[in-house]
Amino acid sequence: SWEVQRYDGWYNNLLHHSCGSVGARLLRLLPANYADGVYQALQEPRVPNARQLSNAVARGPSGLPSRRNTTVLAVFFGFHVLLDILGTEKPGCPAEFLNIRIPSGDPVFDPAGTGDVVLPFQRIHWAAETGQSPNSPREQTNEVTGWLDGSSIYGPSHSWSDALRSFSGGQLASGPGGRLPRETDGRVPMWKALDPSTGQGGPQGIYDLGSAWGNENLFLQAESIAWFRYHNYLAAALAQAHPTWSDEDIFQHARKRVIATFQSIVLYEWLPTLLGRRIPEYKGYQQHLDPSLSPEFAVAAGQFLATMLPPGIYKRGPKCQFQKVPGPSGSFPAVRLCNSYWSRQSTGLKQAEAVDVDNLLLGMTSQIAEQEDNIVVEDLQDYWYGPLKYSRTDYVASWLQRGRDLGLPTYNQARERFGLDPLQNWSDLAPHLEQQVLEKIAALYANNTAGLELLPGGMLETDSSLFSVIILDQFVRLRDGDRFWFENTKNGLFTVEETREIRNTTFHDVLAAVTYADPTDLQPHVFVWSEGDPCPQPQQLTAQHLPSCAPMMVLDYFEGSGAGFGIIIVVLCCLPLVTLFVAWIVAVFRKRDFKKLQKKQSTSVRREVTGEAIHGEWHGPKTDSSPVYIQLQADKVLKVLDGRGSVLRSISLKAHQRVEVILSSNKGNKALLLKSPKEYDLVLLFSEEAERSSFIGKLRGYLEESSLDLHISEMKEQSLMKWAVTQEQRKQILETFFRHLFAQVLEIDRSNAGELNFESSQKAKESLTCELSRAEFAEALGLKAHSMFVDSMFSLADKDGNGYISFREFLDILVVFMKGSPEEKSKVMFRMYDIDENGFLSKEEFLRMLRSFIEISNNCLSRDQAEQVTESMFRASGFQDRDELTWEDFHYMLRDHDSELRLTQLCIKGVPEVLKQNLHNRVTAVTGVQRWSQVQGGRPKSGHHGHIWPAKPQNDPSPPVFARVNQYQLHLYTEAQRKKYQRNKVQQKIQEFKRFVENYRRHIVCVVLFSAITAGVFVERAYYYAFASPSTGIAQTTFVGIIISRGSAASISFMYSYILLTMCRNLITVLRETFLNHYIPFDAAVDFHRWVAMAALIFSVLHTAGHIVNVYIFSVTPLSVLSCLFPSVFVNDGSQLPQKYYWWFFQTIPGMTGVLLLVILAVMYVFATHHFRRVSFQGFWITHHLYMLLYVLVIIHGSYALIQQPRFYIYFIIPALIYSADKLLSLSRKKVEISVVKAELLPSGVTHLQFQRPQDFDYKSGQWVRIACVALGTTEYHPFTLTSAPHEDTLSLHIRAVGPWTTRLRELYSPESLALIGKLPKLYLDGPFGEGHQEWNKFEVSVLVGGGIGVTPFASILKDLVFKSSISSKLLCKKIYFIWVTRTQRQFEWLADIIREVEEADRNDLVSVHIYITQLAEKFDLRTTMLYICERHFQKVLNKSLFTGLRSITHFGRPPFVPFFDSLQEVHPEVQKIGVFSCGPPGMTKSVEKACQQLNKKDQTYFAHHYENF
Repeated sequence: SWEVQRYDGWYNNLLHHSCGSVGARLLRLLPANYADGVYQALQEPRVPNARQLSNAVARGPSGLPSRRNTTVLAVFFGFHVLLDILGTEKPGCPAEFLNIRIPSGDPVFDPAGTGDVVLPFQRIHWAAETGQSPNSPREQTNEVTGWLDGSSIYGPSHSWSDALRSFSGGQLASGPGGRLPRETDGRVPMWKALDPSTGQGGPQGIYDLGSAWGNENLFLQAESIAWFRYHNYLAAALAQAHPTWSDEDIFQHARKRVIATFQSIVLYEWLPTLLGRRIPEYKGYQQHLDPSLSPEFAVAAGQFLATMLPPGIYKRGPKCQFQKVPGPSGSFPAVRLCNSYWSRQSTGLKQAEAVDVDNLLLGMTSQIAEQEDNIVVEDLQDYWYGPLKYSRTDYVASWLQRGRDLGLPTYNQARERFGLDPLQNWSDLAPHLEQQVLEKIAALYANNTAGLELLPGGMLETDSSLFSVIILDQFVRLRDGDRFWFENTKNGLFTVEETREIRNTTFHDVLAAVTYADPTDLQPHVFVWSEGDPCPQPQQLTAQHLPSCAPMMVLDYFEGSGAGFGIIIVVLCCLPLVTLFVAWIVAVFRKRDFKKLQKKQSTSVRREVTGEAIHGEWHGPKTDSSPVYIQLQADKVLKVLDGRGSVLRSISLKAHQRVEVILSSNKGNKALLLKSPKEYDLVLLFSEEAERSSFIGKLRGYLEESSLDLHISEMKEQSLMKWAVTQEQRKQILETFFRHLFAQVLEIDRSNAGELNFESSQKAKESLTCELSRAEFAEALGLKAHSMFVDSMFSLADKDGNGYISFREFLDILVVFMKGSPEEKSKVMFRMYDIDENGFLSKEEFLRMLRSFIEISNNCLSRDQAEQVTESMFRASGFQDRDELTWEDFHYMLRDHDSELRLTQLCIKGVPEVLKQNLHNRVTAVTGVQRWSQVQGGRPKSGHHGHIWPAKPQNDPSPPVFARVNQYQLHLYTEAQRKKYQRNKVQQKIQEFKRFVENYRRHIVCVVLFSAITAGVFVERAYYYAFASPSTGIAQTTFVGIIISRGSAASISFMYSYILLTMCRNLITVLRETFLNHYIPFDAAVDFHRWVAMAALIFSVLHTAGHIVNVYIFSVTPLSVLSCLFPSVFVNDGSQLPQKYYWWFFQTIPGMTGVLLLVILAVMYVFATHHFRRVSFQGFWITHHLYMLLYVLVIIHGSYALIQQPRFYIYFIIPALIYSADKLLSLSRKKVEISVVKAELLPSGVTHLQFQRPQDFDYKSGQWVRIACVALGTTEYHPFTLTSAPHEDTLSLHIRAVGPWTTRLRELYSPESLALIGKLPKLYLDGPFGEGHQEWNKFEVSVLVGGGIGVTPFASILKDLVFKSSISSKLLCKKIYFIWVTRTQRQFEWLADIIREVEEADRNDLVSVHIYITQLAEKFDLRTTMLYICERHFQKVLNKSLFTGLRSITHFGRPPFVPFFDSLQEVHPEVQKIGVFSCGPPGMTKSVEKACQQLNKKDQTYFAHHYENF
């Protein structure tokens, strides 16, 4: 029949529903007094320093009793009343501080006199919609109900109340024994500030009460427990009187009665006692009266009560026994106030604690409070529990700052508001105070009474008239405006009889009911102690009677965390190193597996090797031994063979009378050393002694047959190894040999040759007395030991015929080649090949000479072809009728090649670079070398040959030789010649820059645009969080960390999203055929992908660095601030202790996902590097597929919304949809198996696959595809360029076996495997995809440069070009120069076949092919010079190359790109732009790029270079 009052204060006033509710604004009695009129608090120097003002106003002696004998119980009851109606302790968000600067030398807070101490003071919570303008200044909120409704007993919300209830018998839940509430378990948000005297925190000793601050000190806690007990006392009585009532009925009836009793005691017993005046009579409920609490009341009531608090509180038993309190240095008469804040000193015995509560309540009834004056005891002024990391602060200074935070009016404004006279003179303020005190206060306010603030003014009043009137006004309004006031007869809560009964219930009755004391042990009016009342206090307490206050401590939130935090940073930094190590291990295993695979292949071709099998040959201390076979041959030659039967070395024993063998004498006796005086020694390792003995027996028998002596000695194995001359040591001896040899021939300065003084005399002697074996001589020339050229040269040099060449013999032959005239050089050649030494060179001997030169090109030239060349050379010199040549005839035959012969030398391996440089400087100082600035326009005409371009020697600064070959060459172009300007370096640089911009303008625009967007999103987020975000305080907390982390997060989101577009191969292939290709360089998608990835990595590192800064700052930021920054994660419970650094890293979703993302990035980036991609493509393939997990983690990482709402989707959705569609298209193709029509294994490890062309498979020449072969047991796709032309019915690929996958593919399609399988394994195809090479037809003149397997795109292009030309298709391209760079023409014979087809089909002279064979020795080498001569005559005779069989021009050495491109400008002066397309090793493409850049510096034809590396 009666309305149950809500817990949260709503709907008390039915006109203004939220009036007095939780979260309602405080009611200003006067306009706000802010510095800016809006929200900024008054601070120094406009108002005095809070600590100085506190000392001036509140400092004084304690121990003066209350004028009205008010008890301490009344004071703490007052604080309990304030908890019921006022909750303004909650810090505001974002965290704002009005820190209290401590004057230097403050005896409590700055005894050292540093002047650096600042006590933090955080502003309280305010209504978010206020503080925006002077019309709406900041207004603070009340976090509890503003009614006297028992919220300090039952909580300010229904859920809070439910958490306090036991739901049995209408009782509040109690702990063991039933006399105390439950200790908090976290369900109720109790405030858990640290105990400032011990530093203890946590839930121990903190009880679940109606007010979060109910445990602030032991005495306030005792008041709260008294009301808790009173509720349960009434509930038990009701349950007994009404056994049929439910728990809810009992609880609500008990609650109603407790609230009414509380209201009655507050208004009619406690308040008159406190103020010393009568309370106006209740005249009924006034609905239009605003009962809201005012900030003036909050400050006045708190400070008024604070002045009455004593430094200690007595404890007494029921029979007036005042108890001693144990302390650190003995026992004391009372509990010290300053050591009782947030006390956790629980005894563990609940019964004892319950008795303690009773004793405190009884003690407070007997103890008289401090006088109602301005003096505040040191327990509050110097030892109040501190904020944040400080354990102590100044209560008065804090409340002074609170007044300024609340924007309180001045003292005079408040007096006028309440009808009191304003202050005119300082002496009128407090006549009872010493003049000195008043002068000090006046000085702080610059003698301006109008500036005096409300709080110090109210404290200094003699009669507390202002505070009294403010307090009285507030309580009267609370009573009269409360619809649920117990005296309101219209609310139907109580009958008149019940109301009278409640009015007659005093706090004495409550205490008598809830403590073990008899009613007679308490005075009738417990808020006052009068003469004759029981149990007077022993004395008025002062600080001297009590234990000292525990001094201030400053907490270090990061204490003990430095090492761990540092380790985590080091570990994060080492992630790439760890990944590198893992990648290295993977690479080692892959290399090992690859070697096994190669070994497996080599064993399939292994032949049976005859000879003595040896466990291993030892090569040196840091090299592995290898199994070998020893053959003892009849001609006194000992041969060492490998497992495949290849001869590793031959040891000639012809020059030896005896053979010296040394055996190891160690246990096991496994080593044998065979001395080879003029070569390096042979050290054999046997698996057991019997094996070695068997070998020695066979060796002895063999030597006896050969009439040679065997001398055997023994030594320790270690000494034997030291004694042995290894191959490496022999190399060093030979290096010294050659160095001194060349030093003598070229008269090089000794310091350049290497001072003999730097080498030991023993080493020099060894070097100069050493002799070269045939094998070493051949190796020095870079040839095989059994080649004809070596035979001839060795026989000529070895004058004494001992089978070795001495220093002097080598010197003699070298002098001729280094310094000799062309006549001397031709004479040496003549003698070399005049085998029978009759002074004539027969045709057979000339043929042998020719074959010895051809031999070095790895070309087995037929005898017929060699004879044809011989005949043509004889005929050209007019010797067709002769069978033999004299030296004069031979020299005449070489008459046209004086310049080449003059520059001819012997190319010796192992010559120091400094000697080579000197040597080249000498050999190039030749006159008569003329350069012609034209290029053969097409292939050689019938009967004529093309140019021979000798390759440029290394370090040769001179231009290459362009020999004029005959009178039928192309005429010099003279018309439309561009005038050449001599430009200075600055102009060249400007031209180079202009050309660079011209060539890469699309790239530059795209990179700049992408970079601008990236920088834009970075700056936008950084600016937003620094200046424009809704104020959470995060920018003030971690400014640098937040702008770096948020800005880089936005950039990462953008980059990791749009990097997906660079992987949309199908889309790129389609778009590059549209007009967009004029603006976007689609061919650079892979390079752009790498660039974006590297930029994203940098931003990821930046993001991580920002978060490391954030984590550190958050680890030292108090909880009150963190709860503002992260309200969904942290709840401010007063403990102020932040989470440790590891919580942020490993116990939050963003932290864990962030660490995982760093691991994934490290793995992906390391395995994507060029080196590891080549070593283990499978590792790259697998790790790069982690991108799916990466995106999942990125989404989770941002979805937690720790700082902001997720934004990744803004960037991600569109690229993800496009990429998904592109991927689905590829997947739809990948599912179709393609039949292989033909597979053949070509030389140089090339596998040629020809397979069906899928329906609707349209492609352009130069495009590429990705293939997978499931038969290999893996689904990884590999990219290869198509070598078929678009008009052909089938597709073809030429795949070189360079890695595990391609090697296994070659093995799979080998005849042996196919014989086992019975059919050609099928392929999966993805593509085609576009790239730069397909642009060849967009230039009038194109140059195609292919190196090694990089010629594959050009095979398709050449075939396509000739086909289109043959059907008279309209082509922009008028001329193509194809430069093929290869180690040997046999390396890619399949291309020679394609070029041959092109030559036959090329009727319009479109293609000019130049082949460069690089395996040969340097240009001016004797052999290469002779090859030029041979090649020239062969092309004269057959109109095709001696080496390739093609009509294309063959050169020896590396192509001279700069002169070649330069001459193209003159051959095609009408062409503005020439396309250069290169594909091959990075070194070659770099040379082409440099040549293009060099020529683009000139204001002539522009060379646009497109390249692909492999």
